[in-house]
Amino acid sequence: MLSKGEHQTVPLSVLLKRELANEKVERPELSHGQASQSKKGEDFTLLKTECQRVLGDGITTYSVFGLFDGHNGSAAAIYSKENLLNNVLGAIPADLNRDEWVSALPRALVAGFVKTDKDFQERAQTSGTTVTFVIIEGWVVTVASVGDSRCVLESAEGDIYYLSADHRLECNEEERERITSSGGEVGRLNTGGGTEIGPLRCWPGGLCLSRSIGDMDVGEFIVPVPYVKQVKLSSAGGRLIISSDGVWDALSAEVAFDCCRVMPADAAASQIVKEAVQVKGLRDDTTCIVVDIQPPEKPNPPLAPLKKQGKGVFKSMFRKKPSESSSHTGKEFSEPDVVEELFEEGSASLSERLDTKYPVCNMFKLFVCAVCQVEIKPGEGISIHVGSKNSRKLRPWDGPFLCSSCQEKKEAMEGKRPSGDGRYSSGSD
Repeated sequence: MLSKGEHQTVPLSVLLKRELANEKVERPELSHGQASQSKKGEDFTLLKTECQRVLGDGITTYSVFGLFDGHNGSAAAIYSKENLLNNVLGAIPADLNRDEWVSALPRALVAGFVKTDKDFQERAQTSGTTVTFVIIEGWVVTVASVGDSRCVLESAEGDIYYLSADHRLECNEEERERITSSGGEVGRLNTGGGTEIGPLRCWPGGLCLSRSIGDMDVGEFIVPVPYVKQVKLSSAGGRLIISSDGVWDALSAEVAFDCCRVMPADAAASQIVKEAVQVKGLRDDTTCIVVDIQPPEKPNPPLAPLKKQGKGVFKSMFRKKPSESSSHTGKEFSEPDVVEELFEEGSASLSERLDTKYPVCNMFKLFVCAVCQVEIKPGEGISIHVGSKNSRKLRPWDGPFLCSSCQEKKEAMEGKRPSGDGRYSSGSD
């Protein structure tokens, strides 16, 4: 796949205008299945189809698929399963149309993940969980992830795309540097006499992940800020595999897709789990969700052609923006039939992740906390830009804003001590 910076995103408005120009907005048909073999009983899933964005209309529907791989107990996984979706939806302003709602998802997912983590940690329980959270609205797939579960897409054209990121310290140098600069330590387990074994872990706590929900005993530099990727599938659709590390430690993405070729989604999920357990045995909870996204009137699972590229090569077919001005964009993107990237961001900085503006549909709700959504009185909101390295001049009215509790959470994740110095409020002079 192309690395960040080697491809450009496609404006969502362009894609929606193209659909309207064709005078048809066909919604895909979804089928799904899940399978699991339990070792510790800490894997949980959330499967919700035909959710209504606008209650009662039966048209503005979306589907949600979540995988929660708990550790050190199941409490964080269960809590996230029960609360994360509502926290995400609560961070989306009301009265948005479809394209605004889809555009708002990446920012809302960040707020929802952080709120879920913050609320769970207030319960003073020490378990944690990875989260891979998928929202499908029409042909648009939005994935948010922390930890080492993965969501992988195989398009109907036969190309494979990673829609999540691995937050294992062993393989992510940037995350290791972030943790050490925030006050944590990264190293292997020391058995005495200078002997070190196992994967890189964060100390105290010994967690081998850099991002999760929960894990309050490890320190808040293990952050809940998710990597988010949003893509639009081609009109031919594709297949998603959402699995815990019990699958990915045993199978590559190519092998996972190949082992369940032409199977319906429920049988495919079972086959993937079976293959993974055969390779390494049941060493961990092994869970898989398969989602087929297909054009209407095509009930069979996607039949991807045999790949011409070598094994283990993942081809990126994201449509690039034209170099000309945006006035030519509609013409440039008139007839693509490939997977197109709409959004990608993995920064752990809330200042960066929450700076994207929502469409302003209700000015009366301007002063709300960008994370927990509580109303903030004028003068009490703290600009999220406070303390950031942003070179632009801060102004007292620059939002978004955080309540004092969420500001303390932000500072803790950045390795800072909460302080009243230098704060800009939403109503200061």
